[in-house]
Amino acid sequence: MTRTEKLLAEIIALPSVNPAFLPPRHPHAGEQRVADFLAATAARAGLEVEFQKVLADGHPKSPSRSNVIARLLPTGKVKQTILLAPHLDTVGADGTKFIPQRKNGRLHGRGACDTKGSVAAMLSALMELAGTKNRPQQTEIIFAGLIDEEHAQAGSRALAAGGFKADLAIVGEPTRLQVVTAHKGSLWLQLATRGRAAHGATPHLGENAIHEMARIVEVLETDYAAQLRRRKHKLLGCATVNVGKISGGTQPNIVPDACAIEIDRRTLPGETEAGVRHEITALLRAKKLAATISSSKAAPALPLETEAKLPLVRQFLGTAGQKRLVGVNYFCDAAVLAAGGIPSVVFGPGDIAQAHTADEWISLAELERGKDLLVRFFRSLP
Repeated sequence: MTRTEKLLAEIIALPSVNPAFLPPRHPHAGEQRVADFLAATAARAGLEVEFQKVLADGHPKSPSRSNVIARLLPTGKVKQTILLAPHLDTVGADGTKFIPQRKNGRLHGRGACDTKGSVAAMLSALMELAGTKNRPQQTEIIFAGLIDEEHAQAGSRALAAGGFKADLAIVGEPTRLQVVTAHKGSLWLQLATRGRAAHGATPHLGENAIHEMARIVEVLETDYAAQLRRRKHKLLGCATVNVGKISGGTQPNIVPDACAIEIDRRTLPGETEAGVRHEITALLRAKKLAATISSSKAAPALPLETEAKLPLVRQFLGTAGQKRLVGVNYFCDAAVLAAGGIPSVVFGPGDIAQAHTADEWISLAELERGKDLLVRFFRSLP
């Protein structure tokens, strides 16, 4: 068993389910177990370790939720900084999924690829470098295990808001070791219609809010979706809309006076929440339909587009042997860090097809290749 595999198995065995997906004070909730373990592991390797407190639920017996940060300082004066930024939280699973299992060259378990595989590869690469004399002379390398990516990205938002600076962030996600320079964003909106209640025996005396919403859903899934298909990005394809939730009415014999839907609008670089709201409002107005529009979660997940000609991005692409630029349709912490002024790419072992599945796994050969590629990149830095 390699050091990277051992580290991955150890952190899979430490549940770190995002608390948003579990009942209050559930024993599997929160990233702190993993953060504490990684901090101790990094400290033993000679890295400088600190925590950045981000969230706490206010209960005295609940641990705080903190980013864990480990630094490898250069032998000389710091002239540039590389940030490694995987996330520590996972989606939910029953208890058996936290028992790592090795089968046919794969390691199975919750978080194996999303993104504890990236955590293990990145921290192992940094510790390998720390254990040799062949470390950069002018480049500081920082590992930041981030919380809350699976819910509201509070970890990356706190890091960016705290004034953290770097010349390149490599954000850990399962990209099959491809360097990703662009990803879509996600904007969740709620649309609500109002009607007038009446007895089900006399529906003509009311105004049916569900009927109005049904017309709106039809417009969004046909006219608006067709409009978005004409809006294409060279790496990401087209923007999309999905009506994912609907609620309205109280019982069959009452004309409903309210109805609401929630939509997932996948955004392209350059699109904004204000712009999306405006175009939906304009389309509904043109169809003589009306709805109030509001955000259904605190902040949108931003899209990413990083210039591939930036020197460090170009150098990392070269180390990976990658000539073609790649984009992905999911979002991650990279865009948050980029919005905070840190040029960011996405990279890591594993395949997004396995993320969030009941039998999540990662190729151990790919895990090692990812660690080795990062070590080569670090050793190419001044």
